[in-house]
Amino acid sequence: MSTTGSGDGPTVRVTVGSHGHRDEPEEERRVSAATAVLDGARDAATDVTVVETGPTGADRWEPLVLCTLDGRTAYHPSCDGSRAKRLVETLESGSLPTDGAAAVVEHGDSPDSLPTPEDGPLSVGRRRVLARCGWAAADDAPDPVPVADAESVHERVAEVGLLGRGRGDAHRDEPIADAWETAREEDGDPVVVVNANDRDPRSHADPLLLESDPASVVEAAALTADAVGATDVVVYTTADEFLRRRVREAVDALIEEDRLDARPQVVAGPDRYIAGEPTIALEALEGSDRIEARLTPPSPAVHGLYGRPTLVHTPRTFAQVRLALSNPEAFDPDDADPGTRLVSVTGDVDSPATVELPTGGSMSAVRDAVEFEGSPKMAVVGGQFGGFTTHLDHTISSPALDAANLGTEGIVELFDEDKCPVATAGKRARFAQDENCGRCAPCREGTKQLVNLLREVYDGDYDDDMIRELARTMRATSTCGFGRSAGRTVDTAMNAFETEFRVHADGRCPAGECQVASREVNR
Repeated sequence: MSTTGSGDGPTVRVTVGSHGHRDEPEEERRVSAATAVLDGARDAATDVTVVETGPTGADRWEPLVLCTLDGRTAYHPSCDGSRAKRLVETLESGSLPTDGAAAVVEHGDSPDSLPTPEDGPLSVGRRRVLARCGWAAADDAPDPVPVADAESVHERVAEVGLLGRGRGDAHRDEPIADAWETAREEDGDPVVVVNANDRDPRSHADPLLLESDPASVVEAAALTADAVGATDVVVYTTADEFLRRRVREAVDALIEEDRLDARPQVVAGPDRYIAGEPTIALEALEGSDRIEARLTPPSPAVHGLYGRPTLVHTPRTFAQVRLALSNPEAFDPDDADPGTRLVSVTGDVDSPATVELPTGGSMSAVRDAVEFEGSPKMAVVGGQFGGFTTHLDHTISSPALDAANLGTEGIVELFDEDKCPVATAGKRARFAQDENCGRCAPCREGTKQLVNLLREVYDGDYDDDMIRELARTMRATSTCGFGRSAGRTVDTAMNAFETEFRVHADGRCPAGECQVASREVNR
């Protein structure tokens, strides 16, 4: 019985993963449940190949068992160990188990990516950087990219015009080729950092990539290092040991195939939301007792880890880099934001999902990836400090989201009628006050003032102009992205729900949530 590789004969794939973001008990439960399914499949397998893969991104289908035989794959979601055993036994008998399958997909022999169903959460968007998620084992490296040398790597990325993705990217929503050029021209030995320490519980994209296709991310980081003349690659993660194990397995596989010049370091960072900010990540990697944001300029590409030119990109960015090198036709360099964007959909939904959308497409497509009763009252786009909107008819590209004052972090939260925008904005303002690093006054003092102004709303004094001016000042003068975005949630909540703010000043909450929420903001 084989337990690794892609499998050419009858094959069962079991999706095992934690997404690396939930609290420890739930994280352990998710991995434990999927491991029980994997064990059940292995116990029944003699001739069938059993492969442990990472998640697909569709949480409500996990643990998912994929049964493949003769160019067809049957999807069996939410399996347990006994059901997995029966599925393997059916395959062992020479039949594809289709009874009870959520989908059966026909495809060619030995596909190297997930055969996508026509319906369901996995049919949403385009699976390009997500292509191997749920299909390949962590130690199954993708085919090498067809580039000739380091200069070709840099030229290809520059031609595509790829922008950095995610709040942990030092060049978020900026052309990363410019930073590469800076890093390789600066004095000193450059270093490349994969910033995967994102403790926003809503953000699943980066841990999904590192659990499901870590080899693609690590190899892209190594190719980036070659392009700028770097000798060191550091993978900076959360303390999630499951995710770190998957990364180490991918590194071992790439080294065995002689596709890495040196072994990347895998380093766990602090268990704090701010630890994912790019310059704070560098402080943590240097072992600073007090981690706080650095002043920029200079950017990390000029003065980064231990003063060396440093490129700090997220797994999402590196996944796009690899796609640009292996399939440049997937990018339109005339787009303001070439490529695709990963979006985690969460909030008042049955289960979260992570989908990949073309940057020219509509955000409304995320509704098809999750189950949500009725129409959302509101959405928050951009994570912890995202922007409020009353509709999803926004283009998913960085310039379009920025123009709408929505975040580009790749998170869409959908909320129903029971959620209050004033309470939601207040809780996030309180988070900003409690969790900021304290380095700069606009963020340190501004978040305190923001909370106080929201307290006054509950006390009957809604100073709309003062709140807006404070949010504007924080956005313009804070040292890092934390402070610059902390006021956005309140500012956009007032734009979308000004009437509710005024009603709250009169002592009423239309959603009925604020009997509890007001005490949380005022404590």
